[in-house]
Order: sequence, then C-alpha cells, then structure tokens
Amino acid sequence: MKVRRQVNQITVTGMVLAATPLGEYDRRIVILTKERGKISAFARGARKPNSALVGVTSPFSFGEFTVYEGRTSYTLVSASISNYFQELRMDVEGAYYGFYFLEIAGYYAREANDETALLKLLYQTFRALVNPHIPNRLIRRVYELRAVTVNGEGPQVFECVCCRGREQEMMFSVKRGGLVCSRCMNTGYISDARGLHPSTLYTLQYIISAPIEKLYTFVVKEEILEELGGIVTDYLVEYLGKTFKSLEILETIL
Repeated sequence: MKVRRQVNQITVTGMVLAATPLGEYDRRIVILTKERGKISAFARGARKPNSALVGVTSPFSFGEFTVYEGRTSYTLVSASISNYFQELRMDVEGAYYGFYFLEIAGYYAREANDETALLKLLYQTFRALVNPHIPNRLIRRVYELRAVTVNGEGPQVFECVCCRGREQEMMFSVKRGGLVCSRCMNTGYISDARGLHPSTLYTLQYIISAPIEKLYTFVVKEEILEELGGIVTDYLVEYLGKTFKSLEILETIL
C-alpha cells in the first residue's frame, strides 16, 4: 500500500533578506517573516526569464509568500508583493543602506522565533529610506539602535545603570551600557564616560521607546547627529562585535 505524504502549504508575510543563485535556474532566498521568523526557501525556476518568481525573489521585496513546508526546508510557490521599494534600485547609496539593514536583520533573526517587531522595524526603515526628507545617516542610527534594542541589547538611557537614580547629571558609558550619574562617577572608576547634549539624550530615549511607526518622524541638527553617530558606533563595536560587508562597501561610496 502506497502512503501519500500530506504537503503543508502556508502563507507568510515578510521581506526577502537575501537571494542566492542555485543550480542553473533556481534561487535560494531568505525571508524574514512575521509568522515563522527567518526562513530559507527554494524558488524553483526563479531565474528563468518567464518565471513568475523572477521579480518576487529579489531583496527588498515585501509582501505575502506562499510556501510548501517540507521536513527540512521550504519551497516557494507564489508571492504577492505589496512593495518592491523600486526607488532603491536606482539609488546606489540608498540601496547599500538597504542591504546593510537587511544584513543586520538577518544576523539577529532566528527561525521559529517571534520576529514581528524586527520585521516591522525593517519595513518602516525602508519606507523612510525612500522618503527624501529624512537623511540616510539619521535613518542608519535610528535603525541600528532600535535593532539592538529589539534584540534585548539596547543601552539604558532613562536612569543610571549603577544606582538607578534619575536626579543627578548624567554621562554615557558604553562599557557600562548606558547612563551613569555624577554621584556614581565619583565613587567608581569609569574611564569611558562622555557628556551628552540634552538633545542627544532625548533622541536616544525617543529611538528606544517610541512606537516603531513613529520612529522616523523627526530630524536633528548636524552636531546632534554627529554625537549620536559616535555613541551608536562605539556601542555596536562593544556589544555587536560583527562587521557587515555591505557597510564596508557603503562607507567607501559615502
């Protein structure tokens, strides 16, 4: 007697993080999904010119993906893309910012994990990238800081990391992971503490705590952006410990 194995077909909402050629005509894609976290899927024939999967398997594509769920992998059946972010395909700088953001999402995301917040952050960030009124440098800092916060590694920017006080004058210590008050500064050796402009502190607090949908609703002065950039860069070096190829390329064209 022949046993028929039931194939499970599901539809997930997500964004294509990466696409890799496979064989002569196929493609392997990585999708950050709301329902299943980060998954890999084979797209059979996706590199054939007349394939319905040609456009929908490109990075930046956001929408619904219908896949067969196998024992060890997924196979893409079809997709309904709601946003291709086509503007980035004609903007070299914007595209590499986009690839960098995808790399960070791919680094943090896990399969079968609830990645709803990370996917929402990624989508809102791409919407900001195609908005000419928001500087790309600011978008980068907002995304970097909120991404590490979503992953549970964000800095403490509302109270002293040592005594939890809020009344004293504050400085920022990367090694301590956030704000340090003047009293604790005087009682402990904290070599890397730096002063913060009040607007920089407010910006840090806003990025970490604001609803994701409202993250990209502000701009800051150049000096605040410079200070913010220095803090976020040093923080990522300390706690992320990862280099991204797309960022290396991006920094050569800026």
